[in-house]
Amino acid sequence: MNSAASLGEATSRATLARLMTLHPKSIDLTLDRVQRLLPALKNPQVRLPPVIHIAGTNGKGSTLAMVRAGLEGCGKRVHAYTSPHLVRFHERIRLAGTLISEPQLAAVLAECEAHNGDAPITHFEITTCAAFLAFARAAADFTLLEVGLGGRLDATNVVPAPRLTVITPIALDHQSFLGESLAQIAAEKAGILKRGVPCVVAPQPQEAEAVIQARARALGVPLFTYGQHWQVHRRQNRLLFKDDRGALDLPLPALVGPHQVGNAGTAIAVLRQLGLPDRAYGQAMTDVRWPARLQRLTQGPLSAAAPQAELWLDGGHNPAAGAALAQAVAQLPKRPLHLICGMLNTKSLTDYLRPLARQAASVMGVAIPGERNTLPADRVAQGASTLGVPARAAQDVAAAIKAIAAQTPTARVLICGSLYLAGQVLRENG
Repeated sequence: MNSAASLGEATSRATLARLMTLHPKSIDLTLDRVQRLLPALKNPQVRLPPVIHIAGTNGKGSTLAMVRAGLEGCGKRVHAYTSPHLVRFHERIRLAGTLISEPQLAAVLAECEAHNGDAPITHFEITTCAAFLAFARAAADFTLLEVGLGGRLDATNVVPAPRLTVITPIALDHQSFLGESLAQIAAEKAGILKRGVPCVVAPQPQEAEAVIQARARALGVPLFTYGQHWQVHRRQNRLLFKDDRGALDLPLPALVGPHQVGNAGTAIAVLRQLGLPDRAYGQAMTDVRWPARLQRLTQGPLSAAAPQAELWLDGGHNPAAGAALAQAVAQLPKRPLHLICGMLNTKSLTDYLRPLARQAASVMGVAIPGERNTLPADRVAQGASTLGVPARAAQDVAAAIKAIAAQTPTARVLICGSLYLAGQVLRENG
């Protein structure tokens, strides 16, 4: 970012910093505060272009990115709301295909702040209201909304009649907010279902799928469920999708890893429900971009510090994500695997690392810069050691990369454990 742009963002940064002080908790699930503010903003949530609302534990962002690529590939203008951001807050709000500009962001944040006053509201809640305001004022064909946490009480769950809802794979995560069992978590995710509005359901654990189906029956929701209404699998280097409309033979998704096959199938099922032309499906696969999801880093100072190494970045942070990442890495051409891991203390480090540790030659623990809830580097290393893998702490990611490269120049280095760490890495790497 150039200096002029950086100076220009001072307004939104200052506003975002003030908004952080309006509620003592960063997460406090309820719709009361959002429902208080939205009428003062003239209810932008009812004036959005047709909404596709996406909940789930894993794969929400990747699925949304593929849906967006397919829609835009056939000429549709698409709003998109995602979280968290990696480098700049502006990444969260995409207006008709383009990241929100600084003047637009500053204006909607200021308007929301003025109407809210000093009333308690979380940062995510008030910035979601700001996104709705921006979306309602810009022409588009579709609005893609990613749930922040859960679904039933998430700030995005105020759109009365979305065009479509989507539930990506459910797994254990955020148990202190959503419940200790898959059934409890699924009930929160299924809270986005709306009476009579179709829902596309990704591959699910049986316990979670039963909850979704029960909720759908109660609301008269037509379900389009993996295994019942659509199928997807990889055959050699192609993706095969089948539903009652026929079969599609497509390129593999540009996002790396076998878990992306299921996400791709979910995205295609969404696009089929929207009745898009055939070219949308292939472009959903080939045009998709979604940083920090098993992303290969080939440029920048971090790559330059280990020129013979293979550097990868992934932001997954729960046990299911760790298992999917381990499966994806196992399918890459053989190289010694060395992990650089940083995690929040709200996550289960050993459950996340266990499948990866079986393949790893070493783990370097790092703290996540600027994150109050980061695990200290030595705690990460200690946790990895309990899994039987050689581990030690490093001062930061750059130091860890240099240490690994000095010992194993041709290593495969995987930086993992947190989207917040991934964002720091992308900032540092330019």
